[in-house]
Amino acid sequence: MYVRTLTLRDFRSWDQVDLELSPGRTVFLGANGNGKTNLVEAVGYLSTLGSHRVSSDAPLIRLGAQRSRIGATVVNAGRELRVDMELNQGSANRAQINRSPVRRTREILGILQTVLFAPEDLALVRGDPSERRRFLDELCTARLPRLAGVRSDYDRVLRQRSALLKTAGRQARSRSGQAAELSTLDVWDGHLATHGAELLAQRLRLVHDLYPHLEQSYRSIAPESRTASIRYRSGYLPPEYLDPARDPQPEDVEVLEAIIVSELAQARPKELERGVCLVGPHRDDLELMLGSAPAKGFASHGESWSFALALRLSAFELLRGMGTDPILMLDDVFAELDRRRRTALAAVAATAEQVLITAAVPEDVPAELEATPLRVETTGEADERTSHIADQVSPTTS
Repeated sequence: MYVRTLTLRDFRSWDQVDLELSPGRTVFLGANGNGKTNLVEAVGYLSTLGSHRVSSDAPLIRLGAQRSRIGATVVNAGRELRVDMELNQGSANRAQINRSPVRRTREILGILQTVLFAPEDLALVRGDPSERRRFLDELCTARLPRLAGVRSDYDRVLRQRSALLKTAGRQARSRSGQAAELSTLDVWDGHLATHGAELLAQRLRLVHDLYPHLEQSYRSIAPESRTASIRYRSGYLPPEYLDPARDPQPEDVEVLEAIIVSELAQARPKELERGVCLVGPHRDDLELMLGSAPAKGFASHGESWSFALALRLSAFELLRGMGTDPILMLDDVFAELDRRRRTALAAVAATAEQVLITAAVPEDVPAELEATPLRVETTGEADERTSHIADQVSPTTS
């Protein structure tokens, strides 16, 4: 799989760009703030419908513009598909496949698969559980695009159930009638369990499948370090479900649904008191271990980098095992890595069908990658700066 063309209109610092790309390795070179990361961010957006840098779409739209457009021609096993996204200020985003509108933007998921490694990935090890849940859910959706709808339904139910808990909790404290609210809460419990069980089953399956890749990837990066492992963390699941060695079963969704319903019933008094939903995949975490200690709080800076890199490389190998190489994107990371980690990352990049790299200077990119360089520059002042592709520079191997 590779991106043959990339088109941007009013995306971040780019007012417009039409790029012709090819298989192999391409490096976007430029000083910080010139807009090179915006290019891989745009490709990543078409893959995940989200940015690795911000949680909302508003910063992606160029200052002063009402909308932003991202388009790409994706080649997969000789077949071309055109995918386009329009991000709008104050209205719903829109998507097209082969120039034809689709009803829901999530219908484009699965056309383009990417794995991005960026400095922000340190948050996978050192950040909040939400960072690791996002990692799991995006990778689950890359493997099973229809899960995007399940995630959307779960989030909607969670919001509505949380609002109802607050209302019912206030009424309980004021001793006013709440029978109707509690009856409605039973209905939302069922919806939360239905969608939550399907999401949870896919997360557990992913951890089971990712576990051996992670262990191997980390060992290749830091052979002298302790063994790395992952384990799903949940306060309401039986211990056997948290074991990454456990084989997923066809009946898991039904069993997990029953577990969630039971746990919700037990947690209801506390939920009404606190006004929040205390049971479900939105409360879970991915536990990262080095030997017998959690990586968060115990790993050194180098070990944290190694773990974050191993997570991304294992994701790449897992998706590659499905029959198609995802596009590997490396955002300004080579300069952050020591020689061993650079070598391990370059070894994987050398085998990928397409690699998009950003770097400040050619020396940051390992010479053995023989990447085609494109210089990114800006013109203008302050908030009105505009990015553009300058003439090609000398090959990184020279």
